[in-house]
Amino acid sequence: MAKFPLMSRLLGLALSLTLIVTLVTLGALPRSQAAAKTLAVGITLPLTGADAEDAELIKDGAVLAIEEANAKGGVAGYKIEIIILDSGTATAGQYDPAQAATNTKKLVANVGVVANIGPQMSGEGKAMSQILSEADMATITPSSTNPDITNPKFKDKYRPNGKAVYFRTVTTDEYQGPNMANYYAETLKVHSVYVLDDSGAYGVGIADSFQKRAEEKGIKILGRDQLNPKEADYTTILTKIKGLNPDALYYGGVEQAGTKLAKQAYDVIPKMPKGGGDGMYSASLLKGAGFPASGGWYATIASPHLVESAEIQDWVKRFAKRFGKQPGDYSITAYDAALVVMDAIKRAAAAGKVDRHTVWDAIQNGAVKTLQGTVSFDENGDIKDRTVSVFQVVHNTSYPDDDIIHQFKYLGVAPQN
Repeated sequence: MAKFPLMSRLLGLALSLTLIVTLVTLGALPRSQAAAKTLAVGITLPLTGADAEDAELIKDGAVLAIEEANAKGGVAGYKIEIIILDSGTATAGQYDPAQAATNTKKLVANVGVVANIGPQMSGEGKAMSQILSEADMATITPSSTNPDITNPKFKDKYRPNGKAVYFRTVTTDEYQGPNMANYYAETLKVHSVYVLDDSGAYGVGIADSFQKRAEEKGIKILGRDQLNPKEADYTTILTKIKGLNPDALYYGGVEQAGTKLAKQAYDVIPKMPKGGGDGMYSASLLKGAGFPASGGWYATIASPHLVESAEIQDWVKRFAKRFGKQPGDYSITAYDAALVVMDAIKRAAAAGKVDRHTVWDAIQNGAVKTLQGTVSFDENGDIKDRTVSVFQVVHNTSYPDDDIIHQFKYLGVAPQN
């Protein structure tokens, strides 16, 4: 080597550059490299396709919490780095479970990642959960509501290592669908309904739970159909529904099919009451279907309605200043998910060791003060609060058409049994 000093220097430089690129690619240093005092938290959401606008609002809530913590010096001496991965694809046109699984494998392979925030959709969650279980890494979803993922009956499928890894800062469709059926029966006085879903894990699950409770409440189900989100025309199904003349329509699903459904239903059955779950509580719906087509739709969310609460208006202003737009309620549940993760890091550090295993333990056993109150989880990872909120789209011309806060009128908490 002494005979080739220039080559030796070039080789050393190349090795140094390779090391730098490798560390940047990892996104976070291993905990053992204590001098860096850096930990990473993943955020995996469908930022491409029909779900993107609402996923951005969720992402921004989590990002704001972490940025604010870092601005105050970090968490227990650690700077929190954010690794954002897109689980939407142009091929799917919305969230893509296969991409969500790929993203999760990337996160668990990075020893610097101690937890994840997401996903947005339950179809993603079903693809992610087993991978998370095998890696003993927790995720906290601010919006995924299909109950199967956390149901102990399906633990061999979704958490083969036994303990819960899929936590929620929202309740599940075990409450969201049935409580909306209660609202249909008790408030809207519906006696017959036609049910649709979009074939996704979330859509089928919430439609099933709505239908079951509706039948228990004495509502007659006049039919059930499934919409293909990639098809453009639903008028044949809507014309059939018009002929059956139900008192109302219920749709379980998200925006890709929901936007087209809202547009076409306005043409075919404009006066029929129509509702859905949180897949229809959406800026994308307001923008895509527009007015008057989206007007009158009922929707639920699986959390308390807080964005208009006087107690958190300072937070709403901080969000709007940082991102130039109004938050949604799931921006709050995402912010709270990040607070829970950071509280877990702090408590794990106080106990002497911070890694994904100790952070998981702190999440499972925590009770964290957040914007929505104290968040704690049962043994399956489900939040203990079961609130479901009901809205109706009422056009407010004083605000932008896609302003969730001012175009979705809050009607109250859905009746619980």
